[in-house]
Amino acid sequence: MGEFLKRLCPSMCVDSVSVVDVKELQRLGIRAVLIDLDNTLVPWKGIVLSPEVKDWVKDVRAKGLKLGIVSNTQNMKRLHSIASELDIPYVRRGLKPRRVGFRTALELLGEDASHAAVLGDQIFTDVWGGNRLGAFTILVSPLHPREFFGTKISRFFEHMILNGLRARGMLGVDPGHSPAKAEQTTASDSQKESEQ
Repeated sequence: MGEFLKRLCPSMCVDSVSVVDVKELQRLGIRAVLIDLDNTLVPWKGIVLSPEVKDWVKDVRAKGLKLGIVSNTQNMKRLHSIASELDIPYVRRGLKPRRVGFRTALELLGEDASHAAVLGDQIFTDVWGGNRLGAFTILVSPLHPREFFGTKISRFFEHMILNGLRARGMLGVDPGHSPAKAEQTTASDSQKESEQ
């Protein structure tokens, strides 16, 4: 069971794309970030990018990291529109958690998996696929509760997986907690222990 959970364990968990620390990614040697589309960059079936996401993308690019979208969506027009607005390449029908879509994106970016991060809202597609690739994986909380029916079913199992990871102390930062919040919690816990 532990080995199974390890395959599904994200390297990092955050509230949203916009709180991912770009300097931290650079410190980890990451040069390319492969991002999911639905409920990561935009709500499911959405087309409007938030100002926070746009600013984060600008920051990533300004710091010299490469970006690409890897999505399982069938809606080519919507994917093309969002990728064009952000001016980043994309891979349609990424077939996540298979590695083929991620590898195609890395070829487009001229990078390899050892210097890549995979960022998305689903364990069984983004995290599992990224871990299979050998990339650094970042799980974000979904932007909106509205989503594909099949995804809603997988969320039930994701919840079980996350509980298992937490119980074994395998999650560095829980979903729903930004790195800053996690650091505050850790500092607070350390202070309490030193006082006891």
